[in-house]
Amino acid sequence: MMKYILTLLLLAACTKLTIAQTNEINYNPNAKKDTTKKSIKCAAVGKIGNANIRINYYSPGVRGRIIWGGVVPMDEVWVTGAHAATNIEIDKPFVIAGKKIAAGTYAIFTIPSNGEWIFILNKNYQQHLTDEYNAKDDIVRVKVKPIQSNAVTERLQYFIEEDKLAIAWEKMRIEIPVTIQH
Repeated sequence: MMKYILTLLLLAACTKLTIAQTNEINYNPNAKKDTTKKSIKCAAVGKIGNANIRINYYSPGVRGRIIWGGVVPMDEVWVTGAHAATNIEIDKPFVIAGKKIAAGTYAIFTIPSNGEWIFILNKNYQQHLTDEYNAKDDIVRVKVKPIQSNAVTERLQYFIEEDKLAIAWEKMRIEIPVTIQH
């Protein structure tokens, strides 16, 4: 009986450890080579000016696939991640493309295109993929020119830089200038 109880306790501890590991947040999905085929839970955390910013997203990998026009359709709204809508939390009012935006939590979407992309902040940040996306909930839409790279960013990654947000995946990067309101 004691052996049975110890086995159950060990099994419970291993299950709890496995669950904890799958919920782990990765802050740099490209820091080391990974072998998982799943999109991993990630976050980018940083500051622009005196504003604290956190971007929560799921990071898919290239894994030899055609991304633009393949995994990600062109000229359609994309969740710019995987699974749930990517969201950004910012604790100070800010400005994107001349539009003043209140502190809060917003969804990030993009519309990739062969020329310019459209970066979108949407007020419905709690949604699955683009299932509930509605353009009426858009706070701001910004046209951005994608930057091509020769280097491959294997996993989708968000960056919070000195005066901008950036998104990189495969051989593509977009940058969105952000100003913090004082």
